[in-house]
Amino acid sequence: MSTHISVPPQLLLERILTLEIVRVTERAAVSAARLRGHGQEKAADQAAVDAMRRELNKLPIEGTVVIGEGERDEAPMLFIGEKVGLNAGPRVDIAVDPLEGTTLCAKNMPGAIATMAMADGGTLLHAPDVYMEKIAIGPGYAKNTIDLDAPSAENIQRLAKAKGVPASAITALVLDRPRHAEIISAVRSTGAAVRLITDGDVAGVIHTATPEETGVDIYIGTGGAPEGVLAAAALRCIGGQMQCRLVLDSAEKRERAAKMGVSDPRMIYGIEDMVKGDCLFAATGVTTGSLLTGVKFRKDNVIETETVVMRSVTGTVRYIKAEHRQLDKFYLD
Repeated sequence: MSTHISVPPQLLLERILTLEIVRVTERAAVSAARLRGHGQEKAADQAAVDAMRRELNKLPIEGTVVIGEGERDEAPMLFIGEKVGLNAGPRVDIAVDPLEGTTLCAKNMPGAIATMAMADGGTLLHAPDVYMEKIAIGPGYAKNTIDLDAPSAENIQRLAKAKGVPASAITALVLDRPRHAEIISAVRSTGAAVRLITDGDVAGVIHTATPEETGVDIYIGTGGAPEGVLAAAALRCIGGQMQCRLVLDSAEKRERAAKMGVSDPRMIYGIEDMVKGDCLFAATGVTTGSLLTGVKFRKDNVIETETVVMRSVTGTVRYIKAEHRQLDKFYLD
């Protein structure tokens, strides 16, 4: 007697896309990893962008890039508004950061990743590539435990109280930037610890979801808006709280945002404001970090990758360790 498993057509496609977006971030990560430690940020970013674009254009989707990269630092872009895919299949919004941590990759430092999110069409926040204020914690806390407009010290105290521990047991993750000097000082004034990172705030926000493993309880600071939306997509899948506000500190930025539908430049966005529908999130390690192992080029002509892929509707998180033997798919010279 055989057992027949029936999967509704719409779910079948979504399950297929779960694996397909893994291929997209894998290709980008391998292309960038070939330039690890070469000091060439733009070249590594370009390699990741080109690989990601190639793979996205093979997918059975009507895709629109709504969160791209490159406006702010003139890096090569998968630009906002770009259409990708075979123009057949579901209409989806796409957020990309083909190489998060370009400096990390250029210096061969831990934590560079290739990452993207895919969601139902019209459900991802359309935002320009500007800076964004962010605060995030993991799951399991009462709503509004944190408040973007509250002082950093107060947020530490509120989190400590919610967790039932003294403030000295809390660790905040902060990007190591001069603009964050006041935040760092305020956090430390409570007795809490600060862990500084040079780059990589998508992975940084994700770390708050599993504090017992990462030692990170809260993320505070200002970083890129694309990274903010990508991190929100991940937290939508695994749980947590996040509040963000676009930094629209010039008339030109406010005008750009308005063209994308941002009517209130001071609005605080929660996770559900940034990612409204079902979404998929994937990240592949470029250099080995606390989230993922980096790409390994083995002597036997095998390439190893590690990817995390998540889906919000099911809450499923998969870690995929892959060995690649058909290397022409990576367009290696």
